[in-house]
Amino acid sequence: MAKGFKGMPGGMGNMGNLMAQAQKMQKELENVQIEIKELRIPGSAGGDKVKLVLGGDHKIYNLEIDPEVIDPEDSEMLADLITAAYNQANDELEAKSAEMMNRVTGGVKMPF
Repeated sequence: MAKGFKGMPGGMGNMGNLMAQAQKMQKELENVQIEIKELRIPGSAGGDKVKLVLGGDHKIYNLEIDPEVIDPEDSEMLADLITAAYNQANDELEAKSAEMMNRVTGGVKMPF
Protein backbone atom coordinates (compact mmCIF):
# COMPACT_ATOMS: atom_id res chain seq x y z
CA MET A 1 0.00 0.00 0.00
CA ALA A 2 1.31 3.48 -0.83
CA LYS A 3 2.32 5.82 1.97
CA GLY A 4 -0.30 8.43 1.13
CA PHE A 5 -3.20 6.09 1.86
CA LYS A 6 -2.10 5.21 5.35
CA GLY A 7 -3.55 8.32 7.01
CA MET A 8 -6.42 8.84 4.61
CA PRO A 9 -9.40 7.96 6.84
CA GLY A 10 -8.32 10.48 9.50
CA GLY A 11 -7.48 13.00 6.81
CA MET A 12 -10.98 12.75 5.35
CA GLY A 13 -12.46 13.55 8.76
CA ASN A 14 -10.29 16.65 8.92
CA MET A 15 -11.49 17.60 5.43
CA GLY A 16 -15.09 17.33 6.65
CA ASN A 17 -14.30 19.58 9.62
CA LEU A 18 -12.62 22.08 7.31
CA MET A 19 -15.66 22.13 5.02
CA ALA A 20 -18.00 22.62 8.00
CA GLN A 21 -15.86 25.53 9.23
CA ALA A 22 -15.87 27.08 5.75
CA GLN A 23 -19.65 26.82 5.53
CA LYS A 24 -20.01 28.34 9.00
CA MET A 25 -17.74 31.24 8.04
CA GLN A 26 -19.66 31.76 4.81
CA LYS A 27 -22.94 32.01 6.74
CA GLU A 28 -21.37 34.42 9.24
CA LEU A 29 -20.07 36.56 6.36
CA GLU A 30 -23.52 36.66 4.79
CA ASN A 31 -25.01 37.77 8.11
CA VAL A 32 -22.39 40.50 8.53
CA GLN A 33 -22.99 41.72 4.97
CA ILE A 34 -26.70 42.06 5.80
CA GLU A 35 -25.82 43.95 9.00
CA ILE A 36 -23.53 46.28 7.04
CA LYS A 37 -26.27 47.08 4.51
CA GLU A 38 -28.55 48.03 7.39
CA LEU A 39 -26.01 50.43 8.93
CA ARG A 40 -26.87 54.13 9.02
CA ILE A 41 -23.88 56.46 9.40
CA PRO A 42 -24.21 60.22 9.90
CA GLY A 43 -21.98 62.68 8.10
CA SER A 44 -21.76 66.45 8.25
CA ALA A 45 -19.84 69.41 6.91
CA GLY A 46 -19.67 73.16 7.31
CA GLY A 47 -20.25 73.07 11.05
CA ASP A 48 -23.33 70.88 10.63
CA LYS A 49 -24.79 73.16 7.94
CA VAL A 50 -25.04 70.05 5.76
CA LYS A 51 -25.94 66.74 7.41
CA LEU A 52 -26.73 63.40 5.88
CA VAL A 53 -27.28 59.78 6.78
CA LEU A 54 -25.46 57.23 4.65
CA GLY A 55 -26.60 53.62 4.50
CA GLY A 56 -24.37 50.59 4.43
CA ASP A 57 -25.42 50.22 0.79
CA HIS A 58 -23.80 53.64 0.11
CA LYS A 59 -27.18 55.32 -0.49
CA ILE A 60 -28.09 58.62 1.14
CA TYR A 61 -31.14 58.12 3.37
CA ASN A 62 -31.48 61.64 4.70
CA LEU A 63 -30.07 65.01 3.70
CA GLU A 64 -30.48 68.25 5.63
CA ILE A 65 -29.20 71.56 4.28
CA ASP A 66 -29.28 74.73 6.35
CA PRO A 67 -30.88 77.47 4.20
CA GLU A 68 -27.91 79.68 5.16
CA VAL A 69 -25.64 77.75 2.81
CA ILE A 70 -28.00 77.85 -0.16
CA ASP A 71 -26.58 80.65 -2.28
CA PRO A 72 -27.70 80.67 -5.93
CA GLU A 73 -24.51 82.59 -6.72
CA ASP A 74 -22.29 79.90 -5.15
CA SER A 75 -23.75 76.49 -5.86
CA GLU A 76 -20.22 75.09 -5.96
CA MET A 77 -19.81 75.69 -2.21
CA LEU A 78 -22.99 73.72 -1.49
CA ALA A 79 -21.81 70.88 -3.73
CA ASP A 80 -18.48 70.85 -1.86
CA LEU A 81 -20.27 70.67 1.51
CA ILE A 82 -22.48 67.79 0.37
CA THR A 83 -19.45 65.97 -1.02
CA ALA A 84 -17.50 66.51 2.22
CA ALA A 85 -20.41 65.23 4.35
CA TYR A 86 -20.76 62.16 2.13
CA ASN A 87 -17.04 61.44 2.19
CA GLN A 88 -16.91 61.75 5.98
CA ALA A 89 -19.78 59.28 6.39
CA ASN A 90 -18.33 56.96 3.75
CA ASP A 91 -14.93 56.84 5.48
CA GLU A 92 -16.64 55.93 8.74
CA LEU A 93 -18.77 53.34 6.96
CA GLU A 94 -15.70 51.71 5.40
CA ALA A 95 -13.94 51.58 8.77
CA LYS A 96 -17.01 50.12 10.51
CA SER A 97 -17.53 47.58 7.70
CA ALA A 98 -13.90 46.47 7.87
CA GLU A 99 -14.15 46.10 11.64
CA MET A 100 -17.29 43.98 11.33
CA MET A 101 -15.79 41.77 8.62
CA ASN A 102 -12.56 41.32 10.58
CA ARG A 103 -14.55 39.84 13.45
CA VAL A 104 -15.52 36.99 11.12
CA THR A 105 -12.39 36.65 9.00
CA GLY A 106 -9.80 37.32 11.67
CA GLY A 107 -8.26 40.01 9.45
CA VAL A 108 -7.81 37.78 6.40
CA LYS A 109 -8.63 39.76 3.24
CA MET A 110 -11.56 38.28 1.36
CA PRO A 111 -12.24 38.85 -2.36
CA PHE A 112 -15.46 40.90 -2.12
